[in-house]
Amino acid sequence: MKTLYLMRHGQTMFNVAHKIQGWCDAPLTDLGRAQAEVAGQWFRDHDVHFDYAYSSTSERAADTLEIVTGEQIPYERIRGLKEWFFGKLEGHDESLNPSFPYGDQFKQYGGEGEKEFQERFVNTVTGLMQMSEDNTTTLIVAHGAACGQFFNKWQEYTLIPRKTGIGNCAIFKYSYDGVIFMCEDVIIHDFSDLDPELAKSVYITRK
Repeated sequence: MKTLYLMRHGQTMFNVAHKIQGWCDAPLTDLGRAQAEVAGQWFRDHDVHFDYAYSSTSERAADTLEIVTGEQIPYERIRGLKEWFFGKLEGHDESLNPSFPYGDQFKQYGGEGEKEFQERFVNTVTGLMQMSEDNTTTLIVAHGAACGQFFNKWQEYTLIPRKTGIGNCAIFKYSYDGVIFMCEDVIIHDFSDLDPELAKSVYITRK
């Protein structure tokens, strides 16, 4: 049996500015970096050690992974772990998002369809896990929609309910037997103790 910890990156400048953020990128805010520190402490508190580590090629995911691990382990950036591609809507205001569920609505803007995106991400994660040895633990830092689509793919094999929303640095713990990913836990951190001034440390000028 293998163990996978799949998590979302910390808060970014585009999260604060309410910009559509898929393949386009934005750096972590100070609050986002603090969130990653909290996630890293959770792993240390639960004596979790990683044999393998991967991130999306997006800066926000790679930076989160480095903070979580304290830059103590090598990792690879994998293109297939990137977020949903939203086409021409990338970087624009979230008010332009189509109605939910998205389905194939982003295709009209040159983006990915939902099943296309889910298949890309699931196949990438599965391929990475198949390369690892038995009884090993893998960390993958990716994105909110990616984590959600992965959970949806394997939902019928788990009794763990999906909690509302996928917050920054949320962690999904899966066991993998070589065929099925089973979600054993979903960790949603309590960031209420973080300095609220951190959220004000990034100033966005809207034009």
